[in-house]
Amino acid sequence: MATKKDLSVEFCGVTFENPFCLSSSPVDDSYEKCSRAFEYGWAGVFYKSFAKFKGIDVSPRFDSIGKESTPWTGFKNLEVQSDKTLEENLDILARLKKHYPEKVLAVSIMGTSDDEWTELAAAVEQAGADIIECNFSCPHMHVKGMGMDVGQDDNMVQEYTKAVRKGTRLPVIAKMTPNIGHMELPALAAMESGATGISCINTIRSMMQLDIDNCTPKPTVNGLGSIGGYSGSAIKPIALRFLTNLRQYPALANIPISGIGGIETWRDAVEFLMCGAETLQVTTAVMQYGSRIVKDLISGLSYFMEEKGYDHVRDFIGLALPHIVTTDKLPRDYEIIPQWNQDKCIGCGRCYVSCRDAAHAAIDWDADQRRPHINEDKCVGCHLCLNVCPSKDCLLPGQIRFKEGAESREIIHQVKYE
Repeated sequence: MATKKDLSVEFCGVTFENPFCLSSSPVDDSYEKCSRAFEYGWAGVFYKSFAKFKGIDVSPRFDSIGKESTPWTGFKNLEVQSDKTLEENLDILARLKKHYPEKVLAVSIMGTSDDEWTELAAAVEQAGADIIECNFSCPHMHVKGMGMDVGQDDNMVQEYTKAVRKGTRLPVIAKMTPNIGHMELPALAAMESGATGISCINTIRSMMQLDIDNCTPKPTVNGLGSIGGYSGSAIKPIALRFLTNLRQYPALANIPISGIGGIETWRDAVEFLMCGAETLQVTTAVMQYGSRIVKDLISGLSYFMEEKGYDHVRDFIGLALPHIVTTDKLPRDYEIIPQWNQDKCIGCGRCYVSCRDAAHAAIDWDADQRRPHINEDKCVGCHLCLNVCPSKDCLLPGQIRFKEGAESREIIHQVKYE
């Protein structure tokens, strides 16, 4: 059993017992769901976005996509803001804060005008919220001027952030849209207008798959479909990219950031923390596995810290950032040639086929022995073979070969392919 580690973090001046929170979504849109999540160990919730008017959702509004034996690599939703009245949501918030005062109650709001943003901010503060999150990023709102429409417009971000700040003294978090080329500019607009921190990312606009029998996008609503929000493990690489972009932008380097996007395991959590997130928000994994998943996240993070000798989560927040550079700064004067552990090879031939058809045809195939052999004269060290190999102990990074004219030196190549 791992020794007890300090998983607590401070985010925007608020202490969280651990980094794990539910993100604004159907997983935390009621007292019962939030209460159960708190009992399981979530440090906080970013309560589902609500406006001054009730949302009206379509049916069905969810769809998932998988690959091979993985049922959910991606998930699509068409859900809008809360289907409860403002009064109902405020009552839920007040009860949650009364019964769970030690937990963090962050609340996501959406307005359609300056006055609405200001009034909502004041109302949720009075109800007991600890943090206000501004939803500048929902990708499929059916009302113009809400959600992503805001996050793609620096001026609207600036205007609405100021309006929220006018209505509250609480920390204000701007939730950014990934449906944009550069998140840094709207994030900077939010911070310069009174925001305390940033949440990134929201879901990605997508048309995930079609019902080819009826020629309609899924989910199909009375013969029609729509572009919606894509989430799940498939978007983690995009979320890490935006998180890193924000962290490496000089004017935003030290701002509080809450990371969102494809977090399913403790390893995912560590990656977000090492890229500079200070709290973590989860939805799609909870929709698939239930809110008890937080027990695995906490346990896994604790064991990781024990193994690496970290006493506090803050000890490794942002540690990956110095090692993330633009591609022009990557060394190009050597190649790492793969090596085979023939005892682990299962003879499937996938490395041979992929190299032959998609790389440099540097693998020869012994049909009698059903074993691959590398042709080092052709190999350029791209490592496609390592990535397609289903027996991960079979192919490993091996010999380092410097290109002609390059100066030999020590090379660190601790590469792991999961």
